[in-house]
Amino acid sequence: MAELTYFTGPMDCGKSTLALQVAYTEAEAGREGRLFTMLDRSGGATITSRIGLSRPALEVKPEFDFWIYVVSELTGGRRVDFLVCDEAQFYNSAHVDQLARIVDELQIDVFCFGILTDFRTQLFPASRRLVELCDRMEMLQVRPRCWCGEPATHNARTVNGAMVTEGSQVVVGDIDNSAEVAYQVLCRRHHRRRVTAEVAAVTLNPEPLPFGES
Repeated sequence: MAELTYFTGPMDCGKSTLALQVAYTEAEAGREGRLFTMLDRSGGATITSRIGLSRPALEVKPEFDFWIYVVSELTGGRRVDFLVCDEAQFYNSAHVDQLARIVDELQIDVFCFGILTDFRTQLFPASRRLVELCDRMEMLQVRPRCWCGEPATHNARTVNGAMVTEGSQVVVGDIDNSAEVAYQVLCRRHHRRRVTAEVAAVTLNPEPLPFGES
């Protein structure tokens, strides 16, 4: 039976690397697939990983219809056994419904890779829909770490070096802190306190306790 699988985790945990590995492994088994991405960090229609791997992909636009595309491929005599969908958090809910239909009615495996929550700790609409519809959700085991050494679970956005918790949900950026808009992965405690690596580096005193001195 075909499955809709959602691989998820915070930034810098290897989602795109795994997407490329899945595409490679499936192809090595003699299966024909298609790769998709949306708003990749490279700025192009490419799945890129931070360890240097990349492959061309089809760019997903808001008006793109996965169902129409796959049916057109099949009726044109082209084989499709699986789809690899990277940066799935940026898709819309209709895209996810189309992918679920492809799994159920065409028996084609769909592997989605994306972030669950944004810099405000709120679910992306497509991620929410994937959680609602997927057959299986896998949390990636390669866990990035906060600057403090604890496992990082939250994505923080910085603008000109300062952490922000308001703004558009989708702003493309990477972990290059020299950029105007950048991202960091933090543990929940430091995300709540807005203590980024830069803030920690210039703070000489230890963090205050969350309660008053006795």
